[in-house]
Amino acid sequence: MNIGLLSHEIAVVVLGVLLLLADLWLPARYRRALGWSAAAGLSALLVLSCLGAFGLDATGTAFGGMFVQDELALFFKRLFLLTGALVVGMAVEYTDRLRSGISEYYVLVLFALTGMMLAASARDLVLLFVSVELMTVSFYVLTAYERTRRASVEAGVKYLILGALSSAFLVLGIALLWGVTGRLQFPELAMVSARYAEHPLFLAGAALVLSGLGFKLAAVPFQVWAPDVYEGSPTPTTALLAAGSKAAGMVLLLRLLFTGLPGLWERAEVMTLLMVVSGATILYGNLGALGQRNLKRLLGYSSIAHAGYLLLGVCALSGAGQAAVLFYLVAYALTVVGAFLVVVLVLRHTGTEDVTGLAGLHERSPFLAATVALAMVSLAGVPPLAGFFGKFLLIRSVVEQVSQHPGYGVLAAVAVVGVVISIYYYFRVIRVIYWEPAAAEAAPVVVPQALRFAAALCLVGMLYLGLFPGRVLGWAEQASRVLAF
Repeated sequence: MNIGLLSHEIAVVVLGVLLLLADLWLPARYRRALGWSAAAGLSALLVLSCLGAFGLDATGTAFGGMFVQDELALFFKRLFLLTGALVVGMAVEYTDRLRSGISEYYVLVLFALTGMMLAASARDLVLLFVSVELMTVSFYVLTAYERTRRASVEAGVKYLILGALSSAFLVLGIALLWGVTGRLQFPELAMVSARYAEHPLFLAGAALVLSGLGFKLAAVPFQVWAPDVYEGSPTPTTALLAAGSKAAGMVLLLRLLFTGLPGLWERAEVMTLLMVVSGATILYGNLGALGQRNLKRLLGYSSIAHAGYLLLGVCALSGAGQAAVLFYLVAYALTVVGAFLVVVLVLRHTGTEDVTGLAGLHERSPFLAATVALAMVSLAGVPPLAGFFGKFLLIRSVVEQVSQHPGYGVLAAVAVVGVVISIYYYFRVIRVIYWEPAAAEAAPVVVPQALRFAAALCLVGMLYLGLFPGRVLGWAEQASRVLAF
C-alpha cells in the first residue's frame, strides 16, 4: 500500500484538524485569520502539487488498486484545491452572517474537498460510494448552516432528502453490479461489461449508479433540487456546490463510463438516452433561468444548463470530447466562483440577492461591475472569454460525430439554441449593472484586498483561457488519455 499517493487528501484533512485545534486555543477575534490561513494552506498545497514537490505528482495505485493517482486525478485535485482556496476566502467575508461555528464552517469545506479529491482517484465502486458520501454529508451541514434563516434550513432539508434518495440509488446499483459480475474495481468491470451488457440486472445496476451521479451533476431528471438549494444555502456553499460538486460528479462519471463500463456503449439505446438527457438538461436549465430575479437561483438554473453542456463531451465518445469536458470545468469554476464573489460582497452592502441589488454597480465599484459582467459574458459563451472556447470545444466534439449518428446533429443544434437563450438572461444582469440607476442610499462597495486578488485571479483566468487556451487544453488532453478505451 503506497500511502504517499494520498498526500493531497492527508494534507487537507490535517489542515482541517489543525484549524479545529487552533479554534479551541485562540480567542474568537482570530477566527477570520483562521479562514485566511486555511485559504493560504490550500493555495500552498496547490503550488507544491503543480511543482511536483514532496512527491505530490507521483503516480500509481494504492489499497489493492482501489485508489489511483494518475494524470486525470492530479488534474482534478488541483482544480479542487484552486476552487477550495477561493471558496474559503469567500467564506471569510461571509461568516459575519453566521452566529456560531465559524471555524467549523471552514473545516467542513475542507472535508468536502477531501471527498472530492478521493472521488478523483476512485477506481473502485466502494471507494466511489465512500467519496461521494464524504462529500455529500459535508454538504448536508453546509447547506443548512444558517440555522436561524428559514431558507437555509429548507435548503438543507431538501438536499438531505434528495441526497439520501440518490445515495440509495447508488448503493443499490453497486450491489446489483457486484451481484451480477462479482467485480468492484473498474478495470475488472471493464473486462466483463461486454459479456453482461444484455443482462437486465447489470443494466439496472448501471442505471442506478448513473442516476446517483446524475444527482451530483444536477442533470435532468435529477435536477429539481438545484435552484432551491442554491438559493437557500450560504453563498460560499453554493459556489462550492456549483464548481466543486459538479466537477467531482463528472470525474466519477468519466471514470465509470470509460474505464469501468465501456461495454454499455455497444448498446445504441444507451447512447441515445444520454443524448436525450444532455439536450433536455440544456433546455431545462436555460428556459428555467429566463424568469429568475434572484441571482443565486438564476445561477442554479444556469448550473443545470452547464451540466448539459458537459454531457456533450461525454456523448461524443472521443478523446476530444473528454478533453473539452476537463477544459470546460476549469473555465466554469473560475467563472462561477468569480460571480459568487460579487454576490457575497454586494449582499453585505444591500442585504438582497435580487438582481436589482446590482443596479448602478459600475458607479459603486467599477472593478466588481467588470468582474460580474465578464463572468456573465463567459457563462453565456461569448468570445473571447473562457466560456466561449469551452462551449466551442464541446459542440465541435459533437459535430465531429454526426457521421456516426444523426442524433449528434440534433444535439449540437439544441446546444446552440441553449446558448442563444442564455444570452438573454445573462445580459439582463449586465443591463442592470450598467443601465439601471443605483438607489439613492446606495454606498460605494468596499472590496477587501484579499477578495480583490481572488476576483482578479478569476478575471485573468477567464481572459487567459479564452485568448490563450493552449496550455490548459494541453493539460486536459494529457489527463484525458487515461480514459482511452
